[in-house]
Amino acid sequence: MMKSLGVYIHIPFCVRKCLYCDFLSMPAPETMRARYVETLCAEIAAEAVRYRAYRVSTAFVGGGTPSVLSAAQLTDIFSCLRAHFAVEPEAEITVEINPGTVTEEKLAACRNAGVTRISLGLQSADNGELRRIGRVHTWEDFLEAYRMCAAAGFDNINVDLMSALPGQTRQSWQGTLQAAVSLRPAPAHISAYSLIVEEGTPFYELYGPDGDMSAAAGICPLPDEDTDRAMYADTGRLLRAAGYERYEFSNYAQPGRACRHNCMYWRRGDYAGFGLGAASMTENRRWSNVRDMAAYLSLPADGKKTQVHRLSLPEQMEETMFLGLRMTQGVSRERFAQTFDREMDAVYGAVLERYAAMGLLESCGGQVRLTDRGIDVSNRVLADFLLA
Repeated sequence: MMKSLGVYIHIPFCVRKCLYCDFLSMPAPETMRARYVETLCAEIAAEAVRYRAYRVSTAFVGGGTPSVLSAAQLTDIFSCLRAHFAVEPEAEITVEINPGTVTEEKLAACRNAGVTRISLGLQSADNGELRRIGRVHTWEDFLEAYRMCAAAGFDNINVDLMSALPGQTRQSWQGTLQAAVSLRPAPAHISAYSLIVEEGTPFYELYGPDGDMSAAAGICPLPDEDTDRAMYADTGRLLRAAGYERYEFSNYAQPGRACRHNCMYWRRGDYAGFGLGAASMTENRRWSNVRDMAAYLSLPADGKKTQVHRLSLPEQMEETMFLGLRMTQGVSRERFAQTFDREMDAVYGAVLERYAAMGLLESCGGQVRLTDRGIDVSNRVLADFLLA
């Protein structure tokens, strides 16, 4: 029986780097994009022999902004994947796109290639907020992109949103949430993240690690901690009222529309990553590709790998818990015992008892999961599942 595999394909190009973005992405001329796609396809073809025992059940093309590529380049990537991998007929295949870079031709190419799901970046429905975070589109641009996706026949569309933005108020965040759920057809999935000021980004230079430098510099301030927490609560309340089920810390879906690819990561499924800096894990062996573009373009497929690491049994247990507990369903006691030949309580009994007594963890139907209060302080709770 063939094993299930997730595939991630990284497209590191964008029109302009957003001010908060710490992803491996960059603007690039067409000549570099063309060379990259050629190298990427060569990597996929060369590495496919490693995955003969697998069938692709999910694939995700992310970035960057994959929709900066041409329709022909997108077609080439999917044709290469299908030519060298066994792809399940019902595979979930997602492409990230951004307003201002998508065209009807590109969407048609995706449909013809078997793409089943679109992830569309909005972040905010307020044009002022979009300008302050460096987005290259407006709310109106997003609406046109969304219309094109629906017209192309995509009914599984995710919308990315972001709270705690500079100058954002609780009222404006509620307005963004209402605008998203009022789209027609309604999005199947909404990802709602809170801004994190990451080191190495322009925002880090403006705000520093704690966000307190903005007032002195006269920069549009970030919402305070209490407002951020109120926005977080508003997200769950408003999306639940609109019929969305929360299945992970920051992800909400209509019934049956949870992202299968993301769930594969949180459940520690096997996945293969292709492209600059892409990560892979199969049979508890983890590695990633080089992050330097010149090296990626020049090295042979096998030479692109770096940071190869075989996970120890304690590391596997740790990941099972702190990834699985991100999901509202939690972690199965039975699956833990079958995987590791040890009962969960034998490894984590003291931690489980402590946080259950505090009302931060609960057991229900054989699943261990965080409570709503536990999710609010998840960083503290999840850190205690590290065994070292």
